[in-house]
Amino acid sequence: MAKSTTLTPQYVVSAALSDENFAELADRGFKSVINFRPDGEASSQITSDEARDAAAAAGLKYAHIPTTKHDLFADETVALAETTLSQLPGPVLAFCASGQRAAVVWAAVSARSKPVSDVLQTLKTAGLDLEFLRDDLEAQADRARWTQTAVQLETAQQETNATETPQQDAAPKKAARRRERVAA
Repeated sequence: MAKSTTLTPQYVVSAALSDENFAELADRGFKSVINFRPDGEASSQITSDEARDAAAAAGLKYAHIPTTKHDLFADETVALAETTLSQLPGPVLAFCASGQRAAVVWAAVSARSKPVSDVLQTLKTAGLDLEFLRDDLEAQADRARWTQTAVQLETAQQETNATETPQQDAAPKKAARRRERVAA
């Protein structure tokens, strides 16, 4: 099996797997596998369908989040990875061609809920010095704060709208009709 790197007790990254590796993963105690490789990335790689079948045969849960290097910090990728990680039983082994993409996506997800310095320290402790990603991870942390603020503002607006009386709603309409009559 390819070399793996433990980031947390619940999340391990690995280089590309072959179909015979899935039974070994189950034997090692993994419960789930995430495949970050797009199908067709390399001619010799296992396809997502083959990986899904191998995972099922080994009793593992499986998720496919095809991610290119250009998609690592895309909202869709990070949100899908965050949701997937929250739903899959652990420990999870995530793989791509080298394991680095799987580590970067984990870091992007983690930066939305943990201090970026802690995320980078976890990576460094695991032997992955990805300090050059600090700005991208800070943007993920900001993204989480922006989303939270947007939800709070939307909720406040809905509460305001719910407490307005029909008379309050009618007042601007009456004023607009008066302006139209005066202008005519």
